[in-house]
Amino acid sequence: MNLRPPRPRRPQFRLADSAQQLVGGFLLAGPFVVTEEVWSLAENMNLLQTLLTVGIVAGIGYATLYKADTARDPDVEHEVVGIPVRFVSLMLVSFGSVTILAVVFGAPETFLEDASTGKLVATTFKAISVGAVFSVVGAATADSVF
Repeated sequence: MNLRPPRPRRPQFRLADSAQQLVGGFLLAGPFVVTEEVWSLAENMNLLQTLLTVGIVAGIGYATLYKADTARDPDVEHEVVGIPVRFVSLMLVSFGSVTILAVVFGAPETFLEDASTGKLVATTFKAISVGAVFSVVGAATADSVF
């Protein structure tokens, strides 16, 4: 039986934290990047729905990092323009992992083969925001658990 007290969580953001976020973000993003239903949903989303989706990603990320994990305090972390670096990293990982997988897998060209450049870019961003909903769950969970 281990009687040592649990190791206190480091409040400072480290490169290892980003690595953990990357693993979690890629893990849950993959299946949604290659799903035709996600790209069909994205084609039919309007601007308000897209902005709400981005807001949901940010809300899930913030809540997971700072509300579900009470040992972490956003007020003591390093900040960039008033935003905790850990949260900025989480958003970059959440949207970035989906973007990277979409490009590497050729998803926009596969699902939007006849689209104009403007529609391709807009729909790809919408699909990325949908995939980021799932990516942020994996990224924030990996950051909080490890």
